[in-house]
Amino acid sequence: MSRPGFWDDPQEAQKVISELKEHKDWTEAFRELEGRCRDLEELAEIVEEGEACELEEEVSSLEEDVRSLELRRMLSGEDDPKDALLTIHPGAGGTESMDWAGMLLRMYLRWIERKGFKGEVIDLQPGEEAGIKSATVEVKGPYAYGYLKAESGVHRLVRISPFDANHRRHTSFAAVFVYPEVDEDIQVEIRPEEIEVDTFHSSGPGGQNVNKVETGVRITHIPTGITVQCQSERSQYQNRMNAMKMLKARLYQYHKEQEQKKREELESAKKRIEWGNQIRSYVLHPYKLVKDLRTGVETSDVDGVLDGDIDAFIRAYLLDQVKGG
Repeated sequence: MSRPGFWDDPQEAQKVISELKEHKDWTEAFRELEGRCRDLEELAEIVEEGEACELEEEVSSLEEDVRSLELRRMLSGEDDPKDALLTIHPGAGGTESMDWAGMLLRMYLRWIERKGFKGEVIDLQPGEEAGIKSATVEVKGPYAYGYLKAESGVHRLVRISPFDANHRRHTSFAAVFVYPEVDEDIQVEIRPEEIEVDTFHSSGPGGQNVNKVETGVRITHIPTGITVQCQSERSQYQNRMNAMKMLKARLYQYHKEQEQKKREELESAKKRIEWGNQIRSYVLHPYKLVKDLRTGVETSDVDGVLDGDIDAFIRAYLLDQVKGG
């Protein structure tokens, strides 16, 4: 950074600084774990028999932190370090699927909280009776996209329906899609003549203002047909800003997929929110089991998973991708 001309190109200089920071984070994390490991080795030589439980707790904590660092090491994709936009849409099935989509939204919000990330629901369309028609969550934190990309796909729920008076078993589907949020310095051109902006009365919270003023904003990108909307804020201006942020991220992902010739695969997956195309099954009846159909990882702790404990599935998926690569 002290070499002559380093700051002549501020954008390139900032990129170098970011790379240096990333390398520094890795080395500092490794050295911290290495130091803790040495400390525990020394402690193990002098620990009294009655203090063994405390030592075991320290070892378990160290092992968990090592696994977390290993997990981050798997995230080497170009977009992995970025923030993420996570969207949830129910499949066919009315109230059942909308309720399931709402359960997934809670699961991811709890996971975000567990990871220490910042999550904000920037668009939410509530269901008529229960659950949601759709939701978009902005997730901010190191490698948010890298982790959450493992969750893209169709999620299947089997349970005794709380909405069925005859207490029959129902199968519901919901689709989750995750996009990397575009950095401010990445240029995604959106021409004014290429977008169509509509406003509407918001259906979410906001008091009388939402009934008197069309605060909700829907933006359609005409060349690609991509449509985004936001109605969570009280002001039309803020909803428009959030909608443009969503559109920018969607267009970035769209062009990236075009370059990699994967858009057809993504679009076909979006259309098949149905039986046989799920990535994970959540069974609440007649037994309790969550199973990831891509990796084979499963657990009977359904309540824990629905409370945000999904790291085992994410880790297995990322490890499988590394092996496959």
